[in-house]
Amino acid sequence: MSEGTDLKELKRRMDGAIAAFKSDIASLRTGRASANILDPVTVEAYGSRMPLNQVANITVPEPRMLTVSVWDKAMVGAVERSIRESNLGLNPIVDGQNLRIPLPELNEERRRSLVKVAHEYAEKAKVAIRHVRRDGMDGLKKAEKDGVIGQDESRAQSERVQKMTDDTISDIDRLLAEKEKEIMQV
Repeated sequence: MSEGTDLKELKRRMDGAIAAFKSDIASLRTGRASANILDPVTVEAYGSRMPLNQVANITVPEPRMLTVSVWDKAMVGAVERSIRESNLGLNPIVDGQNLRIPLPELNEERRRSLVKVAHEYAEKAKVAIRHVRRDGMDGLKKAEKDGVIGQDESRAQSERVQKMTDDTISDIDRLLAEKEKEIMQV
């Protein structure tokens, strides 16, 4: 299927949006400690901003505790500051080159705010998928206008692109529902 729109490329791009969404919701805390919680944290190090996992090792020694082992002793203060300022509600305790981060119990209000954030991530992913669909449809219209494919083939491919879009968005809705249930479990 070389004419019109490359459906495999569109599928690859939609899968990329789902992968980004999965990564985003994995960083949302659900009551169990996970090293992914610190994924959004960046540290001012060596003249530039870098992800925390490039200046320290993150481990989960207990279900409600994270440990961050900073590789360069001079970076401990910057790492602590970055974690405090990350709006994750975490307060690290400095212990030499290590930071211990106890995870507070999630209250109802915090759970609801995490669900809101998950919904924002889902909407961002859906917008990305709709952009992919728009690109595919534009390619089909151009191919039809240029005479590369006929009207029937264009319509058939448009329906395939729309079905692919609908399936991908339903996957995102399913993942969101699972994450919402996981967050709200007491």
